[in-house]
This record gives sequence, C-alpha cells and structure tokens, in this order.
Amino acid sequence: MAGNSQRRGAVRKTNKKGAQVGSGGQRRRGLTGKKATPKAEDRTYHAAYKRKKQQQRRASGAHDNRAAARKRHGLDDQVELVVGRNPVIECLHARVPATALFVSEGAKGDDRLAEAVHTCADRGISVMEVSKQELDRMTGNGMHQGIGLQIPPYQYREVEDIIERVGQSGKPGMIVALDNITDPRNLGAVIRSVAAFGGHGVIIPERRSASVTAVAWRTSAGTAARLPVAKATNMVRALKQFQQAGYQVIGLDAGGDHTLDTYDGTTPVVIVVGSEGKGLSRLVGETCDTILSIPMAGKVESLNASVAAGVVLSEFARQRRVN
Repeated sequence: MAGNSQRRGAVRKTNKKGAQVGSGGQRRRGLTGKKATPKAEDRTYHAAYKRKKQQQRRASGAHDNRAAARKRHGLDDQVELVVGRNPVIECLHARVPATALFVSEGAKGDDRLAEAVHTCADRGISVMEVSKQELDRMTGNGMHQGIGLQIPPYQYREVEDIIERVGQSGKPGMIVALDNITDPRNLGAVIRSVAAFGGHGVIIPERRSASVTAVAWRTSAGTAARLPVAKATNMVRALKQFQQAGYQVIGLDAGGDHTLDTYDGTTPVVIVVGSEGKGLSRLVGETCDTILSIPMAGKVESLNASVAAGVVLSEFARQRRVN
C-alpha cells in the first residue's frame, strides 16, 4: 500500500496534503486596494497638466505686474481701489476717506468723470493720470471704466464701541451679525441695507469671513463710510455681549420658532444671518434666543443672505415707524 512505511522502498510523506495547483498568490495580491487614479491635471505627462501650469504662470505674471504697478504709485497691498464711475461717485458723495483718484489717459469724458475730478480737486484729493494699461495692471482687471479711487484700509470698530454708541443714542438698537458669509458682495449689500433701514452696525467674524475690501465698498455704494462694522474674535462671545446689554439675538433659518409676520422687532435686536448653503453654524444657532423664518410662497427654500437681511430689516423698520 502506497505510503506504508513498513513496505520496502516506501517514502513517508511530510504533509497529508501536497502542493496545490494555483496562481501562487498572484490573484490575491491583485485584489489589494490601489490608490485613486490621479486627476488628468495632476499627471505630468497629460496635456491637462501642461495647461494648468501655463495658467499658473500667467496668473503669477499678472500678479507680479499688478504688484509692480501698485508699487510705482506708492500703493501697498492693504490700499484698496474702488473702480467704476458710479461706485466712485457714490463713494465721494458718502465722503469715503479717499486719498487719490487715478484717471486713464484718453478716457471718454462724461458728467460722472467730470464730477469725480472736480470733487477730488475741491477736497484736496490728488488726481493722477495714468495709461489705460497701467490702470489695468493696478486694478487687476479692465472693468474700471477709466477711473479708480484710492482708499485707505477700513478702520473696524470694536463690539463694545457699537453697543456703547447705540446706548448713547437712546434708540432701540438694530444690528446685523454675519455668520459664514465669505462673499464681499454680500457683505457690501448687507451694509447698504442696514444703513438704508436705520440699522446701527454690522458684526463679522475675524476669520473665515468676507472683509470690507474694494468689492464690498463698491457694493455698499459708499455706506460703509458712515456705518460701523466690527470684527469679532469670537462670534458667540460677541452675541452674548449683546444679550447682556438687553438685546434679543435672532437667527434666520427655515422652520424657525417664529415667522417674520409674528415677531416684534421694535426691541433691541441682533439679526444673525448665515450663508445660503451652510446656514448658521451650530454654536451660533444655539446662542440665538429665537430662530426666525421668512414666509415664502412657492418652492423657494432659501434666500440670498443679503436679500434675507434686507427683508427682515425692512419689516422691523416698518414696525418701528408705526410704533
């Protein structure tokens, strides 16, 4: 019998089961997870990679040209240029603290351009003529309409200053606080609405928020010059400061405890507006005394942040006029 160690010439097997026919582990190793396929623009041999590099070189060159043009005219990175004839005129009407007016050579004259030049001359604001190409480089785009107004960095207020200022006025305060708003156009539009409806200030976070840049100046139509904007190191702490000063803090969100139709906005109030996508952050929402929703018809689920703020400000201003 095969494998019988008692038989002459027999060989004892070391294993009961011998080697099996198979892939030698190749298939098992082939099933091991691989890394994600890189994007086309990240593969050095791909045409998309070369296009991305060319775009980066162009952007870098444009930035260098802009920096060089600004340096030639004594502008540092913090100095802002408001461009466009209507925004410049509106900033001058609002007495924005401008320091210089740049006009491109050969710019087609009209009443707005003439008014800007004469207003600056009357106020002792320098008027300098530069080439269109130079103004393109200074502003970073060609949408300036041949004019740019130089303004210094915005001077932010402290939260305590706004509370004290409103308290001295003897009127019930109406403040707007922005949470997760990163678009400077939204910030500028909110500043404009707050000023239009008799509000007293705007609060923005110090980080992860739009700042009062030239874009915000332009959208606010110069009202940022006469409405205080404060930067809060911690938004939750700032809201609690207002609560301690007797303010009601209300957050705007769908499905709130109250609707705009039923809320009394005649008392001191802070209206907290979140972004259209993210809404209010969790801690800010938990700090609010009330969550308020805006009744809407149809299937519209949310409004742009500046539009939502304007709707609430308008209603509260109406209530205060009636009372």
